[in-house]
Amino acid sequence: MQADGTSHAGEPVDASRQCPANSPQRILVVEDDAATRQVSAQVLACSGYQVATAEDGDAGWEALHADHFDLLITDNSMPGLSGLELVEKVRSARLALPVILVSGSLHDEELERRPWLRVAAALLKPVFPHQLLETVKQVLREPHHAGPGPQLRDTIPGISRW
Repeated sequence: MQADGTSHAGEPVDASRQCPANSPQRILVVEDDAATRQVSAQVLACSGYQVATAEDGDAGWEALHADHFDLLITDNSMPGLSGLELVEKVRSARLALPVILVSGSLHDEELERRPWLRVAAALLKPVFPHQLLETVKQVLREPHHAGPGPQLRDTIPGISRW
């Protein structure tokens, strides 16, 4: 674990030292940009979530095998295993895990061609802390459908719902 509170390959962020924890829900943030990963982890930890981070899709896949998570937040454009490829592996392994996909260039058509991925939300970068928190809260509140296919679109600006 780094001194700044972020972790790699599924190690939990120590939210108790930084912010009060009031929720047992566990979130895995997979992001190759260290600054974005750190900010996302801190924002979520300060909101009471238990957060683990991974620096790429391969490390994220390992973390998913090592521990239980209630939500996966993944960047799409990463070296090695991309976010969409990570989601494909998650769905192929039949992990019933809601996913928020974050990307600077993801187009709705990509997700429409792969409805079986069941991405709960897609956020376009840059993602602001309040936008991330609102999306996480909404995704964790909603029941997750086991069947494939698009969900209703969300009304929050900048967020696509599937």
